[in-house]
Formats: sequence, C-alpha cells, structure tokens
Amino acid sequence: MKPGKGEISTGRTPSATLGDSMNSHIPALGRLRLAAIGLLLALSLPAAELPTQPLFVSGEGYKRYRIPALIVTAKGTVLAFTEGRVGGGGLVGDIDLVLRRSTDGGKTWLAEQKVADLGEDTLGNPCPVVDRDTGTIWLPFTRSPGKSTEKQIVAGESPAPTTVWVTHSTDDGLTWSAPRDLSATGRRSDWRWYGTGPGIGIQLATGRLFIPSYHTEPNEMYRSHALYSDDHGATWQVGATVGEHTAECQAAERRDGTVVLNMRGTNKQFARTLAESKDGGSTWSAPRLEKQLTEPACEAAVLALRPPMLRPGQTAAQDSLWLFSNPPGTTRRALTIRLSRDEGHTWPVSRVFDPGATEYSCLTRLPNGEIGLLYELARAGQPYRPELHFAKFPLTWVEGK
Repeated sequence: MKPGKGEISTGRTPSATLGDSMNSHIPALGRLRLAAIGLLLALSLPAAELPTQPLFVSGEGYKRYRIPALIVTAKGTVLAFTEGRVGGGGLVGDIDLVLRRSTDGGKTWLAEQKVADLGEDTLGNPCPVVDRDTGTIWLPFTRSPGKSTEKQIVAGESPAPTTVWVTHSTDDGLTWSAPRDLSATGRRSDWRWYGTGPGIGIQLATGRLFIPSYHTEPNEMYRSHALYSDDHGATWQVGATVGEHTAECQAAERRDGTVVLNMRGTNKQFARTLAESKDGGSTWSAPRLEKQLTEPACEAAVLALRPPMLRPGQTAAQDSLWLFSNPPGTTRRALTIRLSRDEGHTWPVSRVFDPGATEYSCLTRLPNGEIGLLYELARAGQPYRPELHFAKFPLTWVEGK
C-alpha cells in the first residue's frame, strides 16, 4: 500500500498504557498551539507516497501486535521484533516476543518466529542491540505477572513487580538462548514497573552496550535510566536515574562521546524531554524540554548516522546527521521524519511519512545505506487493530530531493 492515498484513518485510541489518556488534559491554548504546528507541518510537506510492507497484522497470528523494534545484524540481516499479544488487549495477559527476518535488505521477509514465551506472563518492550565486536544480538525485555495491569504494578498492588530479562542470538537471529533474569543487578529492589526502550539499544564508542530504559518508584513516579553491559553482555548493570516525569526513551551518541537520552515525558508538556551523559549513563544532566520536538505523549525513535552510516560520497565531516520519527501533534497521527545536521541540536528538516493514524516507530540503517522504518498504523473502518509496516527510503527523500 501507499500511505497518503486515504487508506489509513484514525482507528480507535489504543488501550490505556503510559500516558495514553493525557491528551484530554492539554490546556486549551496548548492544544491550539500544537494543533497549529501539526497543521503547518501537514500543509507544507508532502506525504510519503512510498510503498510499505505489512509485517505484523493484528488478527493474523496473534490477536494484536504492538511495539516495533528494528535492527540490522553484523551480517546485514534485518530483524523486526514486536510483541505478540495472545488476548488482543493492552499490556496485560499472555504476551510473547516475536521476530521476522530479512536477508535481502527488507525486500522479502521470512515467516514469523517466536523469540521468547514465558507461559502466561507479559513479555514486553523489546530493545535489541548488536555487539559489533562479537556479532552477538542481545534482546533485553521485561516480564510482568500476566494478570497484573501496569496501573496495578505501579501502585504496588501486583503480587510481583516487573523484572528485566535478556535473550541472545549468535547465529544471526535464527535461534535464541533461554531467557535470563537480570533483575539482581539490572534493577533496583524498590522499583515496580520497568520498561526497556522500547525501540533499540546502541553500542557506545567505548564498547558499552547501552539500553535506554525506564521504571517507576514507590511514589509512582516514572523515571528513565540506562541498563548497560561493559563485558559484551555477560553481566548487566543499572546506571543513574534521570529526573522525574521521564519514561520511554531512545538514545544517540555524539562524536564527543556525549549520550543524549530522548524521552517521552509524563508531565503533560507535550514535548520531548532530553538529558545528557558524559560517562555512558552513569550520571545525567537535569532533564529539559525540547520544544522543537513536539509529541502527543507517545514513543519516538532517534538514530545517529555515524560512519559507515553515510550516503555515498559523504565524508566523515558530515557524520553529524541524526534522524527522529514520531507523530508530532496533539494526537497520534501523521508520522513525521525529522533530520538534524548538528547531532540533535536543531531539527530544521522534516517530512510527513504517513498522514494517517500512526503510533510507535523504530529507525535503523539498512545495508544499502537507506533508512529502514518499522511503525504502527491503524486501518479505516475497523476496531483498534494496529498493523506494523516496514518501509525504506533514502536520506535524500527526507530532504525532499
């Protein structure tokens, strides 16, 4: 299908998870301001007109699929992860982690395979990272009691909190290890809810495997943090927590080694929240609002295009390019791709990819140099049944060239 041809409409609001109901609390002036931003964006930039491939369609296999993660292995295989929700509801009940693989750069995809299934418990927030030194693919994720909702876990009303786990593959994603519980060192004992990503992790210049994460504390406050490994995944540690009202997050590293955490806020400000670390996530700056990046309380993706992730003909001096994707208005519509030429300080270029009902997304660099995108959309005339579609485009498309 081609987005922008009237084939996608609003769909139904997803079942409540972190911040899904916050739109109703935007002050009237703020709603008007953000609506104006979204309108200008939609009017000034053409929609994608690019083909997409449906990789996961709710009702075909699992009753519902949600939460995209997209990454390329050391051998160039593209891996698309998501949650397979058995009961078809929100983030509760029997949920597995599933995967589809492409060995030809996203042209064709192999059949869905199950990566992790721990009975009737809730597995969620896939956040893979590839170790460039060993080629191992690590997949941190979370596990919650299957009968407990996020709200119950946050309030301390669940029989057990959310724990953090990991599985890994050494054969390009064909097979996966038995899941391993990281909670002894990967979470603090008083944390209740826990989320990895969702999206992807990164490997820092130091070799550290860095998983952007978040949690809730006994006062029910959401805060972001880092989960990391300095020994190629053998052991995992938890870094410092970021300030209050921070949650789902993605990360990018600047050339000077600064890690920028790009976070979904929970304080009803409807802009992304940023924090920086000079030591790989061991400490963080005070969080600040990034008003260039508006949001409707939704996950977003960020991707640093570092060498060899450059267009043909580019030089190392041009490795300051970052990409960002999210629905930028007051509602989850009009998935937009933004481009920064100065490592996330400014975002002067943007283009609407899909003008319809869109939610979470994930970006990666494909073996041929194009950008890969896995994102959630809803179909017209149906109850809420999200589909995860894959698309690819050259960087020049974002620039309108």
